[in-house]
Amino acid sequence: MLKVLKNMIFISVFALLISSCSNFTFLKGCPDAEIEWVDVLMINDIKYEHHFPEPANEDLPITIEKGKELGKVTYKMADSACSNHKMQNGDAAYLKEGTIISEIKGYPTSLIIAANDDVYVASTNKKAKTAGELYPMDKLVKNIYFESTEDGKRIHTFSQSSKATFLAAFYELKLEDVQSLIDEGKLEGTRIFLEIELKNGVSFRQLYWSDSNTFHFGAIGNDKIKEVINYEVSNSN
Repeated sequence: MLKVLKNMIFISVFALLISSCSNFTFLKGCPDAEIEWVDVLMINDIKYEHHFPEPANEDLPITIEKGKELGKVTYKMADSACSNHKMQNGDAAYLKEGTIISEIKGYPTSLIIAANDDVYVASTNKKAKTAGELYPMDKLVKNIYFESTEDGKRIHTFSQSSKATFLAAFYELKLEDVQSLIDEGKLEGTRIFLEIELKNGVSFRQLYWSDSNTFHFGAIGNDKIKEVINYEVSNSN
């Protein structure tokens, strides 16, 4: 009876170990699957993504000057974290532990930061209630473009007046729960790639669904947003 009890305890402990995916790895990797992470990092409770340059834009100059240190990478998720891992400050997908994370002079740290020589753009900020709080870009945007949905190349540049009108309306948009928008079918239909280029050459993509007037990060556009985008679409042909 004692031997049976010991065997049951051993089996229970073993099952607990292999099921605790968020805290343990099995053999060389995670037992649930090999995970392909987006190039993300988290610091000061904000998640950032590194946007790789598109083929047509990779030779464009990016001018950044690093400022003070914000922190360091403390955990590399690739090859370690499982699919149910919840990111914490200091986590990064591919950056080595100890990598320094820095501010970029002249730009809010809630918008962009630097790690190594790469720029990371904010993607999720629980404190942000509007698009303007998630992307504080006032007076920092150089141009807005339409990109090809096939190869990501720039195919049209907004007029400066349209850029100003778009940004003024964009900043006021309230953020909604993304999963709820997905469940409602808001992120379906005709998709448009918008590229926002900052004055230092850093650029990042915004996905916009014209049928529902919705952005991928959880903002539903107003009439002014739809009007400007439709105007620029009509002038891009």
